[in-house]
Parts: sequence; C-alpha cells; structure tokens
Amino acid sequence: MRDLVRRPLFWPTLALVLLLALNTVVTPSFLSVRIQDGHLYGSLIDILRNGAPVLLVALGMTLVIATRGIDLSVGAVAAIAGAVACVYIAGSSQQAATSTLLTAVAMAVGVCVLLGLWNGFLVSVLGIQPIIATLVLMTAGRGLAMLITDGQITTVVSPGFKVIGAGFVATLPVAILIALAVFALTAVLARRTALGLLIESVGINPEASRLAGIHARTITWTVYVFSAFCAGVAGLMIASNTSAADANNAGLWIELDAILAVVIGGTSLAGGKFSLTGTLIGAMFIQTLATTIPTIGIPAEANYLFKAVVVIVVCLLQSPKARAALRSRRPRRATPTVRTETA
Repeated sequence: MRDLVRRPLFWPTLALVLLLALNTVVTPSFLSVRIQDGHLYGSLIDILRNGAPVLLVALGMTLVIATRGIDLSVGAVAAIAGAVACVYIAGSSQQAATSTLLTAVAMAVGVCVLLGLWNGFLVSVLGIQPIIATLVLMTAGRGLAMLITDGQITTVVSPGFKVIGAGFVATLPVAILIALAVFALTAVLARRTALGLLIESVGINPEASRLAGIHARTITWTVYVFSAFCAGVAGLMIASNTSAADANNAGLWIELDAILAVVIGGTSLAGGKFSLTGTLIGAMFIQTLATTIPTIGIPAEANYLFKAVVVIVVCLLQSPKARAALRSRRPRRATPTVRTETA
C-alpha cells in the first residue's frame, strides 16, 4: 500500500474516483450509459465528449512544459481555428459540400501550424521567455480572430462540420475518437521512439543536450507547432459543437484548464519527465469537476475557485516535501527499552 501511494498517478486517480463517487451519490443514474437512436448517451459520455478539447490542448501543453516552456496562446489559437473554418464555410456557395469542409479544416489547421511556428521562432531562435512569447499571441490572437469574423458570431450550416464536435461514429462521439486518436499517436511517438527522451533531455538541461548533439532548437520548435496543432483541432471541435465561431469566447481560459490537467497529471512545470497518462487523468478530472459543481447545487461561477482549491490539494499530496513534512509531524511510537544485567 505504501508503494502504491508513492506512485505519481495514485492521488489524481483517487481524486477522479472520489468525484465520480460523489456524483453517483447525488445522482444515482450518473454512471448509467444508454443507447438512444443508435448513439451512446449518459453523463460519462458527456464528460468524455466535453473534455475532448481540454485533453487535446493538454497533450500539446504537456510536451511544451516538458521542455521548460509554457504556451498561453492555445485559447486564442483555438478561436482563430474556429474563425477561419466558419468564415470560409459561410462565404462558400456550397456550405454542405465535402470539398468545402475539407478546405476549411485544412486552412484552419494550416494557420494554426503557422502560429505554432511563430511561437517556436520567438522561443527557440530569438530566445524570448516562453511565457512572454506566447502571451503576445494570447493577446493578439483574440484580436486576429475578431478581425477574421468582423467582430460577429459567424454561424454555418454544414452537416459535415457539425460531425466534428457533435457527430457519432459506431455509437461513439466523433470528438472522443479524435481525441483518443491524437492521444494514441502522441503516446507512440513519445514513448516508442526517441522523441520522448529527447524532449525530456532538453527540459532537464538544454545546454547539456546541445553539447550531446541534440538539436534543442528543433525539438523546442516542434513541440510548439504540435501544441498549436492540438489547439487548432480543439478549436474546430468547439466551433463545430455550436456550428458557429465566437472569437470572443471560444476557447476562453482553456489554457488554464490544460495547465491544470498537466500539473494534476504529475508533470513538473520545471520541465523534464512527463506523463501522458497523467495528463489524460487530469483532463478528465477537470471536466468531471466542472460537471460536479452545478450537479451538487453550487453556482457555476464558483467553478474556478473549486478548481484552484482541488489543484492545490492534489499538488500537495503529490509533493514529496509535503508528504515528508506530514510524516514528520506524526507522533512516533515509544520503543520499549530492554535492560540487560551483567553478571
């Protein structure tokens, strides 16, 4: 049991299980999943579907944080992706055409990749601190999305575009399948190839990695491009779910949810080792918490307050220093003294 408690994923997993148990107590049918019109429905399915954008953004954020970086621009990048796709579809004479959908998605993802290249250029080439470099795009990106949409909420009528965020394939929501596919691809590249080791080495000591022959600049550039790509796909999901691009609110504060998911999953903000499985658990925890708060009758406005409190508790439980301090305060049992008589 002591070895189990010391594992990094024990506390976030326990917190997620406790949240699910609380929801089950409040709503006995919380864990039930039913098939309706050939599709899976239920609270768990809703959590997975609504948590898919957070998981995607958190995956990119995990690799960025592993290189000692941070990407605050993912929310703005998600808004830009939705704006580009919806504006192109709305301006097309054939909104429902498959070619229109494919072109819109390709344009949106392409723009996001360019934005990722920009972030990577500022960080790896110019040497600007990641929090400052990405803060620039976080601020300017919303304005760029507003320019693309002319400051209006752009609605589209495209059944194919609707499928990305609200469609079903083989009874499962497409959003879940896309998120799991990106997660699986990331896990294979990061754990079955040398890429994960290179990312960790750059995060632990960039200078030593450079001296060892690792192209730290290329690795850093790559993770920022991947982060922007994930944010772009998440932005398409968000816009697809409402069939509209809201440049002001789409992806708002999703960067904070992604960072919280990464931290809860056990990845250190100091860089180095990372856990994709922990990020998955953290993303599901964040979305479950967002669902739990209104379920138990607490106003949704208190969502971020509860997130902050829970994250602090989980991080303290994960911290070796905090656990050592708690152990040192426990009263120790007095050991009986044995007297020996000498002849």
